[in-house]
Order: sequence, then structure tokens, then C-alpha cells
Amino acid sequence: LEGFQKRFPGVKWSEIHAAIGGTGSDLGVFRVGQDALAHKPDLLFVEFAVNDGGADPAQIHRAMEGIVRQTWAADPETDIIFVYTVSEPFLADLKAGKCSRSASAMEELADHYQIPSMHFGVEVQKRLEAGSLIFKGEAPAKDAKPDPAAPMLFSTDGVHPLTETGHVLYAETVARGFDELVKAPAATAAVPHALGEPLRADHWAAAKLVPLSESMLTGEWEKLDGGEKGDEIAKRFSKFLPQMWRTSEPGAALTLKFKGEVIGFFDVVGPDGGQLKVKVDGGGEKIVPRFDAYCVYHRLSKFQAGADLSKDAVHSVRVTLDSAGPDKRTVLFEKNRPDFDKNPEKFAPKVWNVGAVMLIGEVVE
Repeated sequence: LEGFQKRFPGVKWSEIHAAIGGTGSDLGVFRVGQDALAHKPDLLFVEFAVNDGGADPAQIHRAMEGIVRQTWAADPETDIIFVYTVSEPFLADLKAGKCSRSASAMEELADHYQIPSMHFGVEVQKRLEAGSLIFKGEAPAKDAKPDPAAPMLFSTDGVHPLTETGHVLYAETVARGFDELVKAPAATAAVPHALGEPLRADHWAAAKLVPLSESMLTGEWEKLDGGEKGDEIAKRFSKFLPQMWRTSEPGAALTLKFKGEVIGFFDVVGPDGGQLKVKVDGGGEKIVPRFDAYCVYHRLSKFQAGADLSKDAVHSVRVTLDSAGPDKRTVLFEKNRPDFDKNPEKFAPKVWNVGAVMLIGEVVE
């Protein structure tokens, strides 16, 4: 933000932090309206290249096109820039002069809609080849004296750039990108963006978040207070989940009918996470754990209950808290198991903390 202010001193800049770590465009498309467009941005950066790394390109197209079309339907004068960060698995493609599979899929959309893009990995790879950068390594001791001749350490985990090195490279890429963008003829005139024909007819432009209502809930549920003196988890995530419900009663259920094609839930996973039984229409029951190998802490998450449903039909979904649960110690990464052994009471509960329905369609009362 400081760089933009210096570059364009006559403009008052403000920043909307709408990123959620560890999530992809398949959640972003449902929350872009609430978390970004509701603030009426003039410029929207969209970055999901790393977290979409394992996604099917068709799914990337559906979600990313949904983000683009929602944005320009809300305000055709909002500019969009696609951004591609880099992680260790992407380095081989970069070395070969290629984008990763996820970035390549996004570039197809960028070409279709004439959206500019910035690839943060190009400069990283250039420095790797020159021997002036180490992509992944151990952080130096805090009291170690910096060696100006040593290669720059980009990250300690192969994904997240260090503030004083990797983030600086990323910021420099944005600065260079803007130098090029302001030279473009279109930069001299504010022309509304036309949606035109979609790249895919099955895009997710209708994706949205729907708040839970008491009529959807059976059994024992608690609506959590996300205020200053309220529940710690609800308070921590209130920016993205303005309301949150919790159940710890096996058999408590969330049930709703909807007319549409995609249904899912925006929730929180963590040490206390339980296990759900999910049933859509007359299909079989699916087990969905709300606990994974990272769950020594709480974080925002989501799961899809049904997709590619008949959009003109009325469907039903029922999600029930199971009395059984995952073997949490086994599920955790080995490095996280000492936390389990030291604090077993932290992992003992089996709850579901849920905030919203992810829906392409409409709720049927």
C-alpha cells in the first residue's frame, strides 16, 4: 500500500485484506461478494495459483470465471489483476519456461477477458539460476550477523516467502508490473469492462454464501457470540464468518432444501473438530471429518456436499454430527503428535463450528 501511495501521491489508497491462507478459488468464488466486492474496490488482485495447484483446470476455470463475472456484474469499472505466486513444486515448470498447470488455466481466462497478470515466480527462478537465491532453507539464528555476499533465503518451508526477502521480491514485481500497465493505451481512459460471452457456460458466477437459520437446525446448537467478550473462535473468525453455530451433540443436524447445482459449507476445523455424516437427496451417506493433519490450531475451511446437481430440481442435504470421530493422533503429522500427547484434552471434543452455506442456487423454504 505504501508503494502505491508513493507511486500515485494524488490518490488516497485503502486496502481490503480478504485473503484466507490454505484455501483456493473454489472457496474464493463463494465469498468474493461478501469479503471483497461489498467494499466496492477499484482494483482487485486475485491469487490462487499455489492453493489451486492440484485442482482440475476445468474447476479452476469455473471458479475463477465466477470471480471475474461477479466482479464486473457488481461494478464494471473495477479493474482485476491475476497474480501467480510460487511454491517448490512449481520450480521445474518455471525452469522449463512454463507456467504451472493452475497458472496456465488462469492465463486462459486472463486472455479471454483481457485481464493483466503478474507472475511472481519469474524473478525467483531467475535468481535461483544465477545462484543468488536459495528457495528453501533454515532461517539464520536471530543474533546471526547478516552476510551481504550470501544468497538470499526465500523461504523456510518452500511455500511462504520470508518478509524481509521473498515479500520484497513480490513487491518489486508488482512495482515493475505497474510501470508497464500505466504505459498501456487503456490506462489513460476508464472504460467499463464488458462481460461478453463466457469462456465456460458452466461458470460459477452465481456462487454465494447463505447465512444459517434456526429453521435449518435440529438438536442442540449454540449460536456463538463473536463480540469482544464472546467465544474466542467466533471472535477470531468473525471477519469472514459474521455468525457461527456450534454443536457437540451426536445426531444434531443441519438440513435444508434448495434448488440449484452446488451445495457446500464454510466452517472452521481445529483440534476439537468432529466427524460429519453427509447425505444429499437419496444418495449414500458420506463421512466428512472436520479434522486433518494440520489441526493443532483452528482455521477457516470448507467442504463441498454436492456438485453438478440438476439445477432445475429441488434437492435436500442433511449434515449430522457423528458420534464416532477420526483417530486424531494418527491423522496428525508426526511433528504435531507431541502436542496431542502433551494436551490430549485439547483434542478430546468432537464438535462442528459452521458459519454459512456455500450455494449455487436458492434455498427452498
